[in-house]
Amino acid sequence: MNLRLRGAKGLAECLAVLWLYRIVFPLALFLALPAYLRRAWRRGGLREKFGERLGAHPKQSRERRSGPLIWLQAVSVGEVLAISPLLEQLHRAGVLVYLTTTTSTGYKIAAERYTPWVVGVGYFPVDAWPVSALAWQRIDPDMVILTEGERWPEHLQQAKRRRVPVIVINARLSDRSLRRMQWFRPAASLMLAGVDRWLCGSSQDAVRLRDLGVSEATLVTTGNLKFDVVIPRLTAAELLALRRELGLPAGLVLLGSSTWPGEEAAMIEVLKATRARGLEGSLLLVPRHAERRGEIERLLVKSGLRFHFRSHGPAAAEVDVSVADTTGELRRLTQVADLVFVGKSLPPHTEGQTPLEAAALGRVIVLGSGMSNFRVIASELIQAGAAVRVDSAEQLVTTAVSVLSEAGRREQLAQAATAWHGRNAGAVARTFAIVQAVLSLRPPA
Repeated sequence: MNLRLRGAKGLAECLAVLWLYRIVFPLALFLALPAYLRRAWRRGGLREKFGERLGAHPKQSRERRSGPLIWLQAVSVGEVLAISPLLEQLHRAGVLVYLTTTTSTGYKIAAERYTPWVVGVGYFPVDAWPVSALAWQRIDPDMVILTEGERWPEHLQQAKRRRVPVIVINARLSDRSLRRMQWFRPAASLMLAGVDRWLCGSSQDAVRLRDLGVSEATLVTTGNLKFDVVIPRLTAAELLALRRELGLPAGLVLLGSSTWPGEEAAMIEVLKATRARGLEGSLLLVPRHAERRGEIERLLVKSGLRFHFRSHGPAAAEVDVSVADTTGELRRLTQVADLVFVGKSLPPHTEGQTPLEAAALGRVIVLGSGMSNFRVIASELIQAGAAVRVDSAEQLVTTAVSVLSEAGRREQLAQAATAWHGRNAGAVARTFAIVQAVLSLRPPA
């Protein structure tokens, strides 16, 4: 156990909480099942490999393995894309990987991109005792890697029972997770104990984990893997073709990146104000959840602007607003943008989405004040002169129009973003070295 719990009392407390979790979690899951099924049905992929969610994964026979096997869990699209350079290095080193993900969109991208690098792609099992035990029996890994905020008590308990090392990469603790763990320390110990190495995305995350009782010896600040993801750049001809597909006319392009409710309306006001200033421009919206297309369509009809949804195919004519209600295209779409507003950051939203892709591509970045999930990154971007912060929808309008009106300022912000991103590279090499070291210490099964 890596938490600083001393003596029989601490161990008894952890054991009691574990059994409470084993009893309560299935009951809570049963109560939440109708809402989960409705959401999963809207997003698609519910029936595909449903048995894997209940632990029925393909058996990974030890007799047929050519090397050690890692069970790598990446929750959704962002995490699936972030692990790309690490997966490539593991593949080159002869390390086998069984990759699981939680969402259907994450699964689709993993299956499309990583099949040559992994022995299988599946869905992460429900964290109930018999389900998790079945999945572990069938996958039988030599190591477990979890991404970012993944902390499933039963999953960790199964690893501990089998003496399989667990590494968390890009480890982070959001404000909400920190508050919850501080409020109920026994539950925190259940979700933190059993991890052999915490490879933290930032020094802030390392401090938070240490304050919760994680042993200093298990903490390493390796940096964020997303800094090392290589984004294929589109040629001038490809950019022109993409603009035509989206229906975007000549002029500046505003991008609402991973937007949440209320932020699409704010970006529409930015477009109108930009045009009122005499600047040619259009708007590209990439909502965080594509199933909100009906809500966004009603908003656009009310605005009186011409619009097109990418899910309907290539645009037949030029439009004012193009909505990319698709999945896994953000890095490609960001390349047509002149200014990127990072979503989930305007009030009442407080958590923020990642600005890393926009920075890597050297785009002008505007952030709302609600960036708690990326507080360190947002702060560094602003301090480096690589992003501008706004506190309200009204301020977003005035700031965006001001920046777009000054070509020199846009160039300065873009260059600062590129330079800041380059200074933070190297997390993959540091992460890979630690994974190799831990694997070498694992005795043969």
